[in-house]
Amino acid sequence: MKINRFRVSTFGNKVNLIFFFLLPCFVFFSGCSPASPDRTSGKYYTVEYSPSGKPGELQIAVTYTLWVPVDAKTIRGVILHQHGAGILASEQGATAATDLHWQALAKKWDCALLGSSYHVSNDATDKTPGGSELWFDPRLGSDQVFQNALGEFAKQANHPEIAKVPWVLWGHSGGGIWSDVMSCLHPERIVAIWLRSGSATSFLGRSEFHQPEFPKAVYQIPIMGNAGIKEQGRGAWDGTLAKFHEYRAKGAPIGFAPDPLTGHECGDSRYLAIPFLDACMALRLPDKNSSDQTLKPINMDEAWFGSLTDSVAVPANEFTGDPVDAVWLPNQKVARYWEEYIKTGEVSDDTPPPSPTNVQVSDQGDLGTKITWDTEADFESGIRSFVILRNGYELAQVPENPYGEYGRPLFQSMSYGDTPRPDMPESRMIYVDNTSINGISQKYSVLSVNGVGLKSEPSKD
Repeated sequence: MKINRFRVSTFGNKVNLIFFFLLPCFVFFSGCSPASPDRTSGKYYTVEYSPSGKPGELQIAVTYTLWVPVDAKTIRGVILHQHGAGILASEQGATAATDLHWQALAKKWDCALLGSSYHVSNDATDKTPGGSELWFDPRLGSDQVFQNALGEFAKQANHPEIAKVPWVLWGHSGGGIWSDVMSCLHPERIVAIWLRSGSATSFLGRSEFHQPEFPKAVYQIPIMGNAGIKEQGRGAWDGTLAKFHEYRAKGAPIGFAPDPLTGHECGDSRYLAIPFLDACMALRLPDKNSSDQTLKPINMDEAWFGSLTDSVAVPANEFTGDPVDAVWLPNQKVARYWEEYIKTGEVSDDTPPPSPTNVQVSDQGDLGTKITWDTEADFESGIRSFVILRNGYELAQVPENPYGEYGRPLFQSMSYGDTPRPDMPESRMIYVDNTSINGISQKYSVLSVNGVGLKSEPSKD
């Protein structure tokens, strides 16, 4: 694996830019060991900024990691998966760009996937030196550093459009606050937002946090507020719900999806977040290869409205309740997912995953036979595991015991903040058959198991 290092300077912050081209081994960064992503479908780029001591500039060090699909001739947008406040959230945010499921969304739309890790030194959620408010209020420097990083990525990835394309924002807790304020600063750049347990409204009682001004254009952005029912009575729930009511009163395309199973943790929210953002990208992204990057407006007449009272969604023109209380949903498919999610905390899936590809078999002598493969995540429910077949019979499952402390057991086990857990044992797309007999040819294939247990057809390689 070849690593080239670059060092540039920008507005008082030092930048270290590292370019990663993923080969059969994979990249470790920021002290984490992320689960192995697809080895051929994308390239990784990392930009690191040291803290600035200048007023108005970012006082927290940050590492950004960008995944770019190799098949995308022109990048159409940047999907940002923004972690929450505190030291642990920052550490877990470092793996966001390696997430196979979110990569599948990015690849579908020729978008880049961006994850961040703000290196706070404590768990304070205010302006204490080293505290998280210093980054999750983008007006304190993180807005400018974020945009500078996109400029660096644009040059190094040889995709100049990365600096100019629209953004799709997902934010948890403090990341939700950051995303909410960014919508007020740059409403013309934002395709859609998913606010998980965090919004600027959550900080109404903080005297040191100045509520942003809300330009008229902000009410054109599709938003879904999402919070765990166990955090009712707290700012994360109350603020997110208040934002929903405030924006709906202005006719904005915003919804609210209460999670019946969780508290502040993200749980299985990704199974509604990904289809929601997917639908919004279909409605709003500029046409492919268009030089005009103006986002398309939402046609409210084509929406579905959901009722939080009876958990039922209908076409907007059939909704008989008060539209101010109606949960905005972009289409029928998302409406049905929303109905299921707010009742069960999950979204079902009845379609099998795609089969693994590029299966490679190599003789390791006395060590056995090594099998490697590539894959693409099941768009609806991700990947739970892989089954290795030898001569058509099941030999092993990888991982042997998928783990799911927060939500479904998955190949890339999820953290509290919806990122692949950096503290889990490595889950590479590799298996060594140490029961094979040296010199005797065997036929191997691999199949995928998605998040709900459905199996793909065996690989054809």
